[in-house]
Formats: sequence, C-alpha cells, structure tokens
Amino acid sequence: MRTFAALFWRDLILNVRSSGGAALSAAFFALIIVLTPLGLGPNSAILKSMAPGLFWIAALLATLLGLERMLQQDAEDGTLDLLRLSPLPMELVVVAKILAHWLTSGLIVTLLAPLLAPMLSLSQNALPALALSLLIGTPGLSAIGAAAAALGTSVQRGGMVLAILVLPLNVPFLIFGASAVSAAQAGSDPSQPLSFLAASSLIALVVGPLAAAAALRLNED
Repeated sequence: MRTFAALFWRDLILNVRSSGGAALSAAFFALIIVLTPLGLGPNSAILKSMAPGLFWIAALLATLLGLERMLQQDAEDGTLDLLRLSPLPMELVVVAKILAHWLTSGLIVTLLAPLLAPMLSLSQNALPALALSLLIGTPGLSAIGAAAAALGTSVQRGGMVLAILVLPLNVPFLIFGASAVSAAQAGSDPSQPLSFLAASSLIALVVGPLAAAAALRLNED
C-alpha cells in the first residue's frame, strides 16, 4: 500500500501542477457554462430546459482533457516500464491514476456545478441532484477514460483516438445523469436514474482498471 500511496500522491501533484491539469479542467467546465447564455440568449425557460444536459456535456468534455496525460507521459519517459517491474499489480497502478484524475477533474466539476447553476437558471431544488449525479457518475468517466488511455499509449498524440474510444461508452452516464437532474427540476423523484447511473459507474470502476491493465500488458508484449 505504500507504493500505491506514493504513486497516487505523485500523480495528484503532477495533475495539480500541470498546465493541462486541474485548473484547465475547471476553467474549461466553467467557460462552457458561462458562455452558453451568451450564445443561446437570456431566455431563462430555454436555459432551464437545457441546463441538465449542458452540465453533463460540460463535465464529460472536462474529464477528457486529462486522459492523454494519465498514462501517455509515463509510457514516453519510461516510468510505466518501472511500474511494470514494481510489486504493485497493474490494476492497482491504474486505480491510483483513476483516483488522481478524478480528484483533479471530476471532483472539481462536482464542486463547481452548483455554484454555476444560476448561470443556466437551474432550479434550486435540482441542485442536490446535480451535485449527487456528478459525484456518482464522474468516477465512472475517469475509469472508462483510463481504459481508453491504456489503449492509446501505443499511439503518439492519441487525443483524437481517446475521444473516439471514450465518447460512445460515456453515453449512458450522459443520459442517466441528465435525466436525474431533469427529474429533480420537474419535481419528480430522481432516484431511478440515479440508481442506473450508480450501477453504470460501479461497472466502469470494476471493468475499467481490469481492461486498462490488460491493455498495458498487451502493449508490453
């Protein structure tokens, strides 16, 4: 566990200090939300109806920013080869990277979303559902991203490849997350879409590290 903790703190610090890390994810997410009213106009009814989907689209795109950095740099500078020789299983290596990525992207997005909700006229009663849906769903986005990032380690500058791999797999998160916020905004019970979202995230958190570790071993061969 000492090796796991050291790897986690290393990745967390690198993500915070990196020019494309936590600050960029937060700024990108905030810019999408802030600029949307300028493009769609000040009609609060339109903004309110589109807010659930827009928040989740912004969160999805913000998490994509750090995916290439998750494993590609380690593959290029030889760190990944050293990690393969360490006693830490590759699955736990991936879990440490997922956790560091989520703390510097998904968690920040979750904290920012309720603060930016008035920009899109989101109802006050939908704020808990918005924050909870992002808190539940964004770890799954990071886990799926890790699997795609592992596949992309053999491709130089594979940002576009990662986007193509990740976006279709993230559709369930987008649907269930936006549905939960829409239900809460309409005064309905959001528990059903939140349950589906939680199930999707749990599946991703189990399958993602396994798939990523398998992809890294395949690239090693």
